Amino acid sequence: MNQSFQVDLRGIVDLLSHHLYSSPRVYVRELMQNAVDAITARRAVAPGAPASVWLETPKTTGDGTLRVHDTGLGLTEQQVHELLATIGRSGKRDELGFSRHEFLGQFGIGLLSCFLVADEIRVQTRHEGHPTVYWTGYSDGRYETKAGPDRQEVGTTVTLVPRRDAASWLDTARVRDLAVLFGELLPYPVRVDGDLITAGELPWRGGRAALTELAQQTFGFTPFDVIELNVPEAGLTGVALVLPTPANPAAKAGHRVYLKRMLLAEGAEDVLPEWAFFARCVLDASELRPTASREALYEDGLLESVREQLGAQLRGWLVNLARHDPDRMNRFLAVHHLGVKALAMHDDEMLRLVDRWWPMETNMGRMPLEEFRRRHGVVRYSANVDEFRQLAAVAAAQGLAVVNGGYTYDTELIERLPVLDGSILVDRLDPSDLSTRFDTLDPGAELALRPFLAAAQRCLDPLGCEVVLRAFDPPSMPALYLTDRNATFQRRLRETTQVVDELWAGVLSAFEKAEAQARPQLVLNHRNPLVRRVAALPSPEVVGLTVQALYGQALLLGHHPLRPADTALLNRSFLDLIDLAVPREDA
Repeated sequence: MNQSFQVDLRGIVDLLSHHLYSSPRVYVRELMQNAVDAITARRAVAPGAPASVWLETPKTTGDGTLRVHDTGLGLTEQQVHELLATIGRSGKRDELGFSRHEFLGQFGIGLLSCFLVADEIRVQTRHEGHPTVYWTGYSDGRYETKAGPDRQEVGTTVTLVPRRDAASWLDTARVRDLAVLFGELLPYPVRVDGDLITAGELPWRGGRAALTELAQQTFGFTPFDVIELNVPEAGLTGVALVLPTPANPAAKAGHRVYLKRMLLAEGAEDVLPEWAFFARCVLDASELRPTASREALYEDGLLESVREQLGAQLRGWLVNLARHDPDRMNRFLAVHHLGVKALAMHDDEMLRLVDRWWPMETNMGRMPLEEFRRRHGVVRYSANVDEFRQLAAVAAAQGLAVVNGGYTYDTELIERLPVLDGSILVDRLDPSDLSTRFDTLDPGAELALRPFLAAAQRCLDPLGCEVVLRAFDPPSMPALYLTDRNATFQRRLRETTQVVDELWAGVLSAFEKAEAQARPQLVLNHRNPLVRRVAALPSPEVVGLTVQALYGQALLLGHHPLRPADTALLNRSFLDLIDLAVPREDA
């Protein structure tokens, strides 16, 4: 035996209010959508029919109710039963013509949302050639229809009788604000208590001044630039407003989106590609699909295509700016380089733009990579900011030009450069390579300093560091701690092996390379006066303490991680040197 589901209207309203709609305020939008759809339906058969919507708030009605009038198609009694008293019967809506492409929503579900704020909904409607129908729905699931005096005009009036706890949602000022928010761009005139609230024209067709005002009112900023957007297959027009200040690339950008000129969302996400976080959009589309709540866009193939095309249009704007207005391009990059670099990670044209225009930090001054190659040939780079800061001055003194690739995306972009031109040479700087450019001492001087080097080596042997004496610029730097990347990895691997359990220690030991036991080096600079004075000290104890102090200082200056043994040595050498320098009371 077949039976029908029983629908609890109060339960449906609770579902709408807590899980479908973000706020009861959407009832104003749904009422205006119904009115606009009714006018659209009437004009489809009578193009010259009147087209207007007007709202009367409690200020005008005087009885606490809200009334919404339209000059639309109106409903027959049969349609009233089919549309207002049936939930979810989409096939019948199609038969009656209320699910056509040009409509914003669907009459029944839209009216149902009014129960978010009302205990009673009254509908007075007249279809051409049919008598006026009076329908009243109640929040407990009951409804009734009755006959009444015929209204002269074709159209519909919806009256909301508020719930006690929701009367504030029908407040005059609130209704007006919501009507302006949702409906100011609607193609038909809409009035609230007699005042026209619709603009009649899309704001991005009103010139630069109108766009600046739009950006200020919508997002609170004066745009750096305005980019026109157009995707015909989605019926989309609008503008991208370029932010005048840096944006957080990790934060989701919110865009204002209209659907058939009715506001869909004030903060729609994922309209633009992720890299385009420097822009905020105001868009109107006719072909994109809304979600069930009609407060966001439905993710489908068309939206994905729109996102790609909007990204291509922003990309075209960047390329055009670089070609025709270099000064403005530099100002843009100074603010939004992260977005451009993010795009350049997978877009060759944007990589070319970054290569030519974005000044990167080098030890020879800030300059674009293209200029760096022209001056120095090989693009030699350091992948770590601390490493660059430690080595920049030393490398420059040896005539070695180095790019700081430690900032976001920079290393990856440098390594992508050969994609633009196979002849571009890219080389990552290994700190240990610097020691090969330092000058060695003459054999006589080196022989005389062997006792000093032996004493220094004995002090640092427990720390796994090799002491080397070289001559290099600048003379003001007494010591430099150098380690190649492979040795660093092996050292950290051994340290990790010592603190994990036996199982993981066995796994990690398989990665150790016997041939990779090269130790880090403490390179002492013989051109530094302090180092020469230390080398001439007769006391092995003072030599050892001084070398230990220079080792600790080199670690700190290079921002190298300090092991417990390094920290203990640094503290001990510091205190012992002070102890030697300060006379004892019993001396």
